[in-house]
Amino acid sequence: MKYNFDEIIDRTGTNAMNTDGFRQYIFNATEDMTFPFKDEEFIRMWIADMEFATPPEILDAVKERLDRRIMGYSQVFDPAYYEAVSNWMKRYYDWSFPKEHLETSNGIIPALYELVEYICQSDEKVLIVTPSYGFFKSAAEHNNLELVCSDMINEQGRYSIDFEDFEAKAKDEKVRVCIFCNPHNPSGRVWTTEELQRVGEICLRNNVWVISDEIHCDLLRTGKRHTPLAKLFPDTDRIITCMSPSKTFNMAGLMFSNVIIPNKALRDIWQARHYGFKNPLSIAATQAAYEMGDEWLKQLKGYLDANFACVEQYVKQHLPRAVFHIPEATYLAWIDISAYAPEHVSLPLFFAEQAGVLLEDGHMFVANGEGCIRLNLACPRSVLQEGLRRISSVLVKEVEEVPVQV
Repeated sequence: MKYNFDEIIDRTGTNAMNTDGFRQYIFNATEDMTFPFKDEEFIRMWIADMEFATPPEILDAVKERLDRRIMGYSQVFDPAYYEAVSNWMKRYYDWSFPKEHLETSNGIIPALYELVEYICQSDEKVLIVTPSYGFFKSAAEHNNLELVCSDMINEQGRYSIDFEDFEAKAKDEKVRVCIFCNPHNPSGRVWTTEELQRVGEICLRNNVWVISDEIHCDLLRTGKRHTPLAKLFPDTDRIITCMSPSKTFNMAGLMFSNVIIPNKALRDIWQARHYGFKNPLSIAATQAAYEMGDEWLKQLKGYLDANFACVEQYVKQHLPRAVFHIPEATYLAWIDISAYAPEHVSLPLFFAEQAGVLLEDGHMFVANGEGCIRLNLACPRSVLQEGLRRISSVLVKEVEEVPVQV
């Protein structure tokens, strides 16, 4: 392989959330919070960025931009940027959109907050399917809007949309927008064309806008294919698509994303109210990712495929009562450990204190995720194997220590 995904990179002293922010983010605690493990002893499998180096092609583009020596106010003016984005979409998804539909934002989360504000009136509601990325809920709460949840159907760890319930909630005349995750986080589902068609038809038939968060669209298992929701509905302007190379190429800290807004009235509001200046390094990095990232992504996907196979084998051997299926997308493993986990405890705190592993559990994903943990597998295999060993050792111990009921 041209790229070394086994390399262990020290992130301490870089203001990384992964190393320095976990107390506040996971536990809502201060830096005074202590554990039986030193910070450097933790296996970190929580926040969704990678332990892999950002591709050298992207770093070189950033360095080249730095060599121009002035970091002044910037926007996206060069038409080469749209060409890079457009060519990537055409290459991977056979999808295109007019240049005037493309806006950019300092991340998809800020875009969600803004779009919900611009679309909804003060008494309207936001619809999501659960479990769901916690910031979907936050986007509604930030705008003082009611959140409506449609629980997905979980059949032995395989998730599907409860379309009867979803449609019943979409029919509420106060539901104005659905924030939809495609592919789905945390389950890793790549929705079929038929599922996407039903979601779109239900929403549009009931005058519900769709914000399609497609940040994980590049991170598929080898051989899988992503379909942008908007591709299936070329005649509507009520589907906004949010994409970014930030997850794909481990550049989330550059805070840059693409927001495709086909509705002219909404785009006018965005342009009038959105803070438009961009980080010049982010522009250079994003364009380089779309122009030169293909080979790195191909090799990354192969490495992640092997990491997921490792988890599947390990779970079958050491935690046979856990429920896990290799997801079709993302680099995140969603594992139901309710057969092993202690009851009435915080699982993130339990694993931090007992195993020295930092992870997130189902409570981080709004609803319908009880008993599950989410593990970030975008790490060197040696780190993954140690994390799995620690997790299983405390779970098996926990089961062994429970008295047998006669």
